[in-house]
Amino acid sequence: MWKRALVALLLGAAAVRPEPVPVPLATPTTPPAAYPNPGRVTGDIGVHDPSVVKRPDGSYLLVHTGDNLTIKTSTDRTAWHNAGVVFPGGAPWTTSYTGGSASLWAPDISYRNGRYYLYYSASTFGSRNSAIFLATSTTGASGSWANQGLIISTTSSSNYNAIDPNLVVDAQGRWWLSFGSFWTGIKLIQLDPATGKRLGTSITGLAQRTGSTTAIEAPFIFRHGSYYYLWVSFDACCQGASSTYRIMVGRSTSVTGPYVDRNGVAMTSGGGTQVLAGHGSVHGPGHQAVVPDSDAEVLYYHYYADNGAPLLGINLLGYDSAGWPFVY
Repeated sequence: MWKRALVALLLGAAAVRPEPVPVPLATPTTPPAAYPNPGRVTGDIGVHDPSVVKRPDGSYLLVHTGDNLTIKTSTDRTAWHNAGVVFPGGAPWTTSYTGGSASLWAPDISYRNGRYYLYYSASTFGSRNSAIFLATSTTGASGSWANQGLIISTTSSSNYNAIDPNLVVDAQGRWWLSFGSFWTGIKLIQLDPATGKRLGTSITGLAQRTGSTTAIEAPFIFRHGSYYYLWVSFDACCQGASSTYRIMVGRSTSVTGPYVDRNGVAMTSGGGTQVLAGHGSVHGPGHQAVVPDSDAEVLYYHYYADNGAPLLGINLLGYDSAGWPFVY
């Protein structure tokens, strides 16, 4: 709910160099004894809420929270370079939700049917006056994105929040959008594959915190084997090195749920299995995305350095004998 506070300031802070992660010969099935540090990345690695797609030419395109949505590119998943913004002329259709700010949040980028789809959020801190929009492009380059309009919005009377979108295509080829932050948690709506826009009016609850905190957000659904894995972030983002964000996961055999954690606790009842949390000089890892690559499935996220700078985190994913993911 309090997402992206002080992001502009933090992105200007000095970066630290994480340790490298080797390319594996095979996907491991035994988790490491302790959380690994993020893999080595260089260049323009100040990011918040990263979303990554591997392009048809084998390079990488990353979009993250920032004024008019910031673009970065890489040829090797290690060295990253600034590549402008999605909307160099601004996005005036969003300002009724942003209070006039150019800052747009939590983009979700994917490549489908010969074009890039970018879902993104417009809101202000702590508000449910929020909206998710869609833009498309055939190249992904700055200034090439066409506004496709509103997907879903919420108001102060809504009991959920229309931010943090993620597109997933299920095994039957149906399109879905998960989203949500705080309040009654993570939701799912169906999309029309022909347009990328909402199909029907139904909405499904996927996950919710119970008790004294409602801090759950940043859903990402990824299919591995016979399961759909629902990745979420728990606790506090956007407080620099004091952030308590952590990456959690549950799974289901259906994209619409029910999702449960390793202990069988429903994610609608506060369940979630922790995959990554703060350790050493890695503070508040979260807002994760899972992208399959030639060597492994890759977990992208942001975390905060000791000086409060938000940085790009990359680790590879393994699965244990019970099919639960871990980072290495």
